[in-house]
Amino acid sequence: MKDLKYLAALTIPLVAFIGLYYKGIFSFLTPVYAFVIIPVLELIFPIDNSNVTDVESKNRLKNRLFDWLLYLNLPIVYGLLIYALMIIKQTPLETYEFVGLIISIGIVLGVNGINVAHELGHRQTTNERFLGKLLLLPSLYMHFYIEHNYGHHLHAATKEDPATARYNQTVYSFWITSIFRQYVSAWKIQKKLLKNNKLSFLSLKNDMLWYVSLQTMYLLIVYLVFDYLGFLFALLSAITGFILLETVNYIEHYGLLRLKTESGRYERVKEIHSWNSNHVIGRIVLYELTRHSDHHYKTSKKYQILDCHDESPQMPYGYPTSMVLAMVPPIWFRVMNKRVPREMIVD
Repeated sequence: MKDLKYLAALTIPLVAFIGLYYKGIFSFLTPVYAFVIIPVLELIFPIDNSNVTDVESKNRLKNRLFDWLLYLNLPIVYGLLIYALMIIKQTPLETYEFVGLIISIGIVLGVNGINVAHELGHRQTTNERFLGKLLLLPSLYMHFYIEHNYGHHLHAATKEDPATARYNQTVYSFWITSIFRQYVSAWKIQKKLLKNNKLSFLSLKNDMLWYVSLQTMYLLIVYLVFDYLGFLFALLSAITGFILLETVNYIEHYGLLRLKTESGRYERVKEIHSWNSNHVIGRIVLYELTRHSDHHYKTSKKYQILDCHDESPQMPYGYPTSMVLAMVPPIWFRVMNKRVPREMIVD
């Protein structure tokens, strides 16, 4: 039964559904739940540094339940999104309700969409990667699959990585640099992949062209079926979703840098190059994303068997709480700057 704890990740879309159904002040229930209630719970519940044994790890890898808990997010995300669009079209809403629902669905797209897509994008099977890309579609962030897998994991914790926040960089500055640099990086990676395979830009193997086409088609269908307000809702929800992702990116590697060896090349990615958090609630709701150090150390490991490493830099709070702190740069710098290893701080 304890393996079912990851169902807690579905409380985010459940709360969003309640907000959609009751509207009014409940429209803001999801952001309150995600960034007030969950952080409070993280302070109450103890930190869990324990790792699974080898036997438990083998059993968990054999248990398909952990995979189906991820797959379940696909119908939930799309079902909730369609339900929201129907409400937008059929129900007159106050401006504050419209804004609240945008934020709520955006959080769902970020947590149950992009975050789950991230996990599936690292899988070895084509079907699972396809599901991951489908989950990226409503966030208009399908290029994330290419840049993250072929760019970020290669350049993490270096100045070359768009998704690594510099020391003393604010989250607001990071949103701009990361969003645009990652998109440009994705195109560069795609062109390089095509060149290596001796394929033309207009090849059917050009995934970036497919992503642009599919996302454009998605927005066009939303506009034709749900009118202008539906289009605006879908667009702003997507932006909210990927800004949520970029906020997570910000805290995952903030200020951490790989040092260069005598040869001038960067040292390999180690457990010390990602911020780790063992706060139970954040771990469960985010499918162990908070054990990010082990994820980068061994990219192929599935979420249910990720470990905590003693040498990994530890966040004083869980990821949801840290995201709130990041929104207030002076507080974030005061809390985090003293935890960044001195040798990693480069002017």
